[in-house]
Amino acid sequence: MTAKNIPRRQAIPILYTRGTHYEVGFDMGRTFASIIKNFLQLSGPLNEVYLPLYATEKGKNAYNETLESVKNSFPQYIRELEGVAEGAQVEFHKLFLLHMDDILPQSVKHLNTIKKQPVGCSTIVVNGTKERVLGHTEDALTETLNHYYFVVAHIINETPQGKYNVKEEHFMSLCYAGHLPGYTMNYNHHGLVFSINTLSAEVLRSGKTPRHFITRALLSAENSDQALTILRDAGVGAGDGCSINMCFLDDPSKLCYNIEMAPTEGNTKESTLNIRKINAGEHSYHANKYERIKIEQANQIMLDSSISRMNTFGKYEPAKSKQDVINMLGDCSGGEHCVYRENGSLDQEVKTIAVGIFDLNERTVALYSDNPRNTEPHAVLPMILKNN
Repeated sequence: MTAKNIPRRQAIPILYTRGTHYEVGFDMGRTFASIIKNFLQLSGPLNEVYLPLYATEKGKNAYNETLESVKNSFPQYIRELEGVAEGAQVEFHKLFLLHMDDILPQSVKHLNTIKKQPVGCSTIVVNGTKERVLGHTEDALTETLNHYYFVVAHIINETPQGKYNVKEEHFMSLCYAGHLPGYTMNYNHHGLVFSINTLSAEVLRSGKTPRHFITRALLSAENSDQALTILRDAGVGAGDGCSINMCFLDDPSKLCYNIEMAPTEGNTKESTLNIRKINAGEHSYHANKYERIKIEQANQIMLDSSISRMNTFGKYEPAKSKQDVINMLGDCSGGEHCVYRENGSLDQEVKTIAVGIFDLNERTVALYSDNPRNTEPHAVLPMILKNN
């Protein structure tokens, strides 16, 4: 049995680690080295698109321009990623290319080699008067199946780090193999809970901040104002886009948010944001299509998938409870573009690799590696907040 044909494992690895950014990265790399090495071998986008472009002058320039930009804003996260690379004994540039994602091919206008896939995730937020829940499916290329892990990290620095002068971070995040925390489902010790839906704009920019580093920085946010400042990324701005579903557990207003973030346009030097408040008594669904920002979107098959999943949600009564969220995220109807993606075949190009159910009242997160409709969670972990 090779890494490529391992069926869905009933296992969720979790690492608890403490130290500097480099030390935490090194622990992630060393602990999950075999998973990371397998993933780098299996990754189609990396081996078929990003690495060949990296070998060209245009591609190398886009890579260097973006790396320099991130080093200027977030040198601590570059050290963290260097730690992952050295701990796993893999090449740093391969990991950074994964974090650039489609910025590289789209910024150098090398689009014909990218095979578009209906990747992306679905999120439901219930901000009810009785129950408050954020539920999220993590959907990815099938090679990512069994190639992820959760990290609970406590990062302590002697001096303030990066453009936001952060000294301490404490969070839990699902990480794709070899990736930094932040671009999936997460919470931090300030009570921030958030999930990410990939969005695909037509025009992406090298030399800007890849969304993965913006959401990594989001793990340090202490309140909603700080979170919005991080997403705006003033002075640089996002190179690509995503949707952020978030709330703070101790926010007396009980507000939740869905924020669409789009790449910078023209000469502007901050991300484009559209902020939707989810008030008490309301709910929100979001998938992988810009619903409010008017922007040219790429990846039609991802848009088709997103529309199909949103249509499936629309067939239900508005979600009001944790069980409603579980039922909707485990829905396998809708044909090719269903919410919970698992057809029993390893030939399926995109699968739901994990599900997280965050109970915002109980302050717990339930983790599933399989359909939450049909299985018990592997773990129900407490969301532990900082003692002020």
